Amino acid sequence: MMEDSTNDVWFVYDGGCPVCQIAANGLKIQKAVGTLNLLDARKDKDHPILQEINNKGFDLDQGMVIKFKDVYYHGADALNIMAMLGTNRGWFNRMNYLLFRSKLFANVCYPLMRAMRNMAIKYKGVSKINNLRDSKQPTLQPIF
Repeated sequence: MMEDSTNDVWFVYDGGCPVCQIAANGLKIQKAVGTLNLLDARKDKDHPILQEINNKGFDLDQGMVIKFKDVYYHGADALNIMAMLGTNRGWFNRMNYLLFRSKLFANVCYPLMRAMRNMAIKYKGVSKINNLRDSKQPTLQPIF
C-alpha cells in the first residue's frame, strides 16, 4: 500500500463504469499539487480510504470521491475540485477545466453524468457498488 501523504490526491471511482474509467485514465493533475492515486472502488474494497468514505456516509453509487489535503469531495464537489487540480494538457483535462471549474455548472451537470454512469453499468450488466449497504450491515444479519 502507498503511504498516504497529505498532498496526495485520491480519485475513488467505479472501475465497472466505462465513463468513470475514461475519467480515471484521462485525469492528470498539476505537479505542484502532489501525486494522483487512482482507487477502483470495486477492486479495492478493503483500502483504508474506502473505509473512511464509508464511515463518512458517501454513497459511491451517487458520486465519485476525491480526497485532497484530508478533505473528501463527493459528486459535483469532486468534479469541481478535479477540474481545479487538473493540468491544462490534453483534451480531457482542458475540457474538464473549462466545464467544471464552475461549481454551479458542476452541480447542474452532475446528475446527468450520474445517470449516464447508471445507464452504462446497467447496459454492461454490472451491479451497483453498494458500498454503504456493505459497510453498515451487521455480520450476522444475512443469517437471521
